[in-house]
Amino acid sequence: LDLCISCKGCKSECPSNVDMASLKAEFQHQYHKSNKPSFRDKAFANITQHNAMAARMPGISRFVMTNSFTSGIAKKVMGVAKERELPVVAKQTLKQYYLKNKAKFDIENSIKTVYLFNDEFTNYLDVQAGKDALNLLAKLKYKVIIIDHPESGRSQISKGFLDNAKRLANENISIFKDLISENAFLLGVEPSAILSFRDEYLRLADDKEAAKKIAANTFLVEEFLKQELAEGNISQEQFTHKHATVKIHAHCHQKALSNASRTFDILNLPKNYKVTIIASGCCGMAGSFGYEKEHYEISMRIGE
Repeated sequence: LDLCISCKGCKSECPSNVDMASLKAEFQHQYHKSNKPSFRDKAFANITQHNAMAARMPGISRFVMTNSFTSGIAKKVMGVAKERELPVVAKQTLKQYYLKNKAKFDIENSIKTVYLFNDEFTNYLDVQAGKDALNLLAKLKYKVIIIDHPESGRSQISKGFLDNAKRLANENISIFKDLISENAFLLGVEPSAILSFRDEYLRLADDKEAAKKIAANTFLVEEFLKQELAEGNISQEQFTHKHATVKIHAHCHQKALSNASRTFDILNLPKNYKVTIIASGCCGMAGSFGYEKEHYEISMRIGE
């Protein structure tokens, strides 16, 4: 199980549908009961708390993570491969950007209302992707709302801290159960976070009925747009005429729980975009797996 990267490929490829990612998480959970978790496992599992602290002083944290001396110390302490670059928090979180520009996402006479799940990776690290999602949806006349909610629990699941993951799942289900419906959708940017609502949450959450209701109305942004295109709420004419070549490397969890064709179809809306899906497997990073020094070489081989 040490070499299981939790890509969830077995959910769609194993003829017996053996879910190795869930088996790994459960094994780690049981193992932690009788073996003290390592410092690194706890650090990766609680990476959101570390990023939240770093985001309070983004300039200092970015220096520490990029300076060769200080980052080298951090890698050594964490057991991270020296060849890797450590992720750095953005200068502004997505939540800060949303609150500062909230009025422009409160669309009058909107087509529909959507809630954007501000996951822990988009909020602190990949903020531009979140900004793009907000602005795209608003320009297409959707009212976009971000509310306060806890992290998805993805990092907790990946390291087998299932009690904490269950708590986070229950909190998120409790928050969204009266908001998400067939008329108000939950959308997400980061596949491993938003698709937890359609996978792990169905097992972890105590309120199974609420979890199922939310799961039925939870989508990646491109899944939602594909649905809206089919309903005639958006059209090709609304998109750019610029020429571009786009190559898609699909997320492993997207392949297992959704379909990369949704991304392909939406990126083909601009009439002068030339889009292809790369015939590829896992990138090899697999969350923290590719950062761990003992897994660096095999993660690079997987990527190649």
